[in-house]
Amino acid sequence: MCGIVGFVGKKEATPILLEGLRRLEYRGYDSAGVAVYDPERGLQVVKTKGRIQVLADQVAARGGLRGQVGLGHTRWATHGAPSDVNSHPHVSENGRIAVVHNGIIENYAEIKEFLQSTGVHFASETDTEVVAQLLEYYYHGNILDAVTKVIHRIQGAYALGIVCADCPDRLIAARKDSPLILGFGEGFHVLASDVTAVIEHTREVCYLDDGEIAELTADHCWVYDAYLRPVEKERRHVDWEISAAEKGGYEHFMLKEIMEQPKAVRDTISPRIQDGRVVLDGVELTPEYLKNLDKIYIIACGSSYHVGMAAKYTLERMLRKPVEVALASEFRYCDPIVTPHTLALVISQSGETIDTLAGLREARRLGARVLSIVNVVGSTIARESDNVLYTWAGPEIAVATTKAYSTQLAVVDLIALYCAGQMGTVSRAEYDALLAALQAIPEQLETVLERREEIQYLASIYFNHPSVFFIGRNMDYAVGLEGSLKLKEISYLHSEAYAAGELKHGTISLIEPGTLVVAVAGCGHVFEKTMSNVVEVKSRGADVLGVTVDSRREAMGRTVDHVLTVPDTETALLPSLEVVPMQLFAYYVALMHGCDIDKPRNLAKSVTVE
Repeated sequence: MCGIVGFVGKKEATPILLEGLRRLEYRGYDSAGVAVYDPERGLQVVKTKGRIQVLADQVAARGGLRGQVGLGHTRWATHGAPSDVNSHPHVSENGRIAVVHNGIIENYAEIKEFLQSTGVHFASETDTEVVAQLLEYYYHGNILDAVTKVIHRIQGAYALGIVCADCPDRLIAARKDSPLILGFGEGFHVLASDVTAVIEHTREVCYLDDGEIAELTADHCWVYDAYLRPVEKERRHVDWEISAAEKGGYEHFMLKEIMEQPKAVRDTISPRIQDGRVVLDGVELTPEYLKNLDKIYIIACGSSYHVGMAAKYTLERMLRKPVEVALASEFRYCDPIVTPHTLALVISQSGETIDTLAGLREARRLGARVLSIVNVVGSTIARESDNVLYTWAGPEIAVATTKAYSTQLAVVDLIALYCAGQMGTVSRAEYDALLAALQAIPEQLETVLERREEIQYLASIYFNHPSVFFIGRNMDYAVGLEGSLKLKEISYLHSEAYAAGELKHGTISLIEPGTLVVAVAGCGHVFEKTMSNVVEVKSRGADVLGVTVDSRREAMGRTVDHVLTVPDTETALLPSLEVVPMQLFAYYVALMHGCDIDKPRNLAKSVTVE
């Protein structure tokens, strides 16, 4: 959620920190701050509630901050309301240690009470300040020794950046369950919670693992385990271009990323189709292993969970194995039935989602094999999985996911085809038809995007409806879940999604004249059933916007008020096309409401706290 950037080198740190924070704005935040060590004035801290520009203005008003080592942070409030005081960095009572922190210190109250009993005075309401004060308590001339004692005392998730005035030529970093990367350059080193913050300065990075501590100077980088034993780290090269994290002429990142979906899906599927077969290099799913599967557990959150809902229909139909979709935040608390013959399919865009990571670890503890679908190479979920399939979607900046969702769907379809081919659960003719249809999806996505003016027009008709219901059956229901989420998260309208057949079990009591119902009905085998539910809501005065395939435009148009269509395809692949009108509809509705589309309120891109 929050963002961290740090710099130590032979240049002025403040411009690099502020630019890094600007590149992290997409993650969601409510306050920001920087701490820079000035050789003449000591540790200097500026922090404020509000946007990065407010922080930059305050820094400029002070005549700038001079120094070649420093930390920056964007905060999304957890403990304590957004305020100047609660913003990071937090400083020890003697003013010599500054700390930035992502995550949550679960036992902060206990530590705070102990420190207060020794006479320490706290300035903020945050859990992070206990780290700064505890560092001062343990510090007796060796900052690494103090950091080690602190990380053995605190509980919870953390990514820490630390500056100490007594060793002003270095940065200290530590992590557990919250991402932190180190970047390498000529005469400098950087640290960040996200490679986006530092890609302008270096492409050579490494990822800290849980319990590790890093010590950075301008010319050296040392990494230790929790007991200060040296650790060798593998460097990775970041190969995407800076332009991929810029708007490229679009008004919003969200619209840019919607428009990038044909290319993203093509990049995801094309390298994995060879000689008319799906090839998943490095994935150990043998016919013998698949034959003995007792269950597939899909573990995910948010939009990735909705991918899982669509995947359930596809995998069960094609593999004839039971599939259960679990919200990651509930999985480890529901005493799941998992055996060594269970495959855990873990889905996360960032690869750092804390609830999903915890679900992964619980599945592994219970004996499951873990196959993950992630976008970020080298992320924690990727590293802790038995096998990983990357979506190769490139950086996704808007908080509301679009191309990450679409590429996750594409990877699920590849997995389904691969496993069905291994198991022989579909005929060769069906396999070939599905593979050909999957290869046609990028071009069909371009067709859908060409119709965006029609979607914008319908958004202008319906944007003032205060409450919206999405209905559908089978795969269409899974798409409705994602359409509803997109609308509510960026436009702040009340929106719900229901399996269409469930309307009569209570929800239909909320339908009244003027209520907007979005009816998704692309699945041919349940089309008539869904349309009967459309008749029910129409008879109660609802305005109905229908979404179906081109071949059913006329049939649907006889009942609904307006129709949006997508090209015909195999039922299993419908979500890949149907979701795009939902994304565009949400985007244009939010635009008409004047919402901050790329940074919706209260939300963050990578959810690294429970």
